[in-house]
Parts: sequence; C-alpha cells; structure tokens
Amino acid sequence: MDTNEAASRSPRPRNSAATKELLLTAATAEFAEFGLAGARIDRIAERAGANKRLLYVYFGDKDQLFEAALHQQIGKLAQETPLVDGDLVAYAAARFDFMLAHPETARLAAWLRFERHGHSTQTEIDSYRSKVDAIVAAQREGRVNDSIPAVDLFAMVLRLTESWLDAPPALAAVTGTDPRSAHRLAEHRAALLEATRRITAPRTGDRPDDADA
Repeated sequence: MDTNEAASRSPRPRNSAATKELLLTAATAEFAEFGLAGARIDRIAERAGANKRLLYVYFGDKDQLFEAALHQQIGKLAQETPLVDGDLVAYAAARFDFMLAHPETARLAAWLRFERHGHSTQTEIDSYRSKVDAIVAAQREGRVNDSIPAVDLFAMVLRLTESWLDAPPALAAVTGTDPRSAHRLAEHRAALLEATRRITAPRTGDRPDDADA
C-alpha cells in the first residue's frame, strides 16, 4: 500500500469547532421549523452530516441544544441591532432588516413563548435590560419621549418591527400585492420608521432648551 492510499484510508482529524457549528446551524433550522418538542435529534444530525453521538458530547441533550441555538441567535441579534444612545428609530430599522434576513430568529422566539411560557434566559434578560436602561437615559436627557415608561416604549417598538413580517396572511392579502416584494417591504419599512419616530420623539416641553426659554 503506497503512502497516498494509506493516508486516504486513515481517519481525518476531527475539527470539533466546525462540527459544533454545523450541529448548531442544523439545530437552529430544526427548532425553527418544529419547535423544541417536535425537533428530532436524528434529523439534526442528518442535517449537519454528523454522528448524533457528537451532539450529546458537545451540547448534553436536546434542551441544552435548544438553549445554545437560542443563545447564538440572541447574540447575533444584539450584535447587529445595537441601541446606540437610545436611538429607537435606528434600532427599529436595524431590527426590521435583521428579522427579514433571519426569520429563524423570530420563529425560535415564538416557539420559546409557546412551549416554555414564562421561561427566559439570563442572556435575554440582560440584553433587554441594557436597552431599556439606554432608553431611560435618553429620556432623562430629553432625547426620547418620557410620557411613556421606557419598558413600554421599547415593547411597542419591538412589536412594530415585526408587525408586517408577522401579519396574518389575510391582512397581507389586502394590499393586493406580494407581501414580501421589495416595493411592499420598502413601503412598510418607511411606515415603520415614521411610526417609531412619532411615538418616541420627545414632546416639545421635554427638551432641555425649551425649559430655559
């Protein structure tokens, strides 16, 4: 047997990081489609092209794998949709764009609410708390409407960013056009930003300059 043939038959070193990422990507797709209860370990392993034993080695069990997939999606969302200086309009634009490009994130969140009602990860809580704190700071500085509590204002903006992406099919049909066409999405995005601007803009009397006038 020559050297090349022996090398081809010898097992290749396993890239654990790459395998874990493949499993996590496959798990995210599986959970987004079927939820935690409906997801199957065999299908996840098949999607990833990996031995299902490795799934248990790297992640423990299905529940822990779901947590890992959710944690990854929350991390991506937080990284790509920062709330800088309490600018909720810019945040709404970034979040709409992210959710449009990553529908699996919204589906995972929906399954979490449906199957594990009341359950929240610390990562989620910390992410939301930092954003609400940023809004509170902006309200104190007169840059954001303070007539609505920060947590409620943020909750409203969150829903606005998904209002069309999660609209009932019957409502989407009212437009008479493809609800996911570039024109329709651009039209809604503009409406979303205008609505966010209107509910978050500080009242005239809230601006520091007005108080000194």
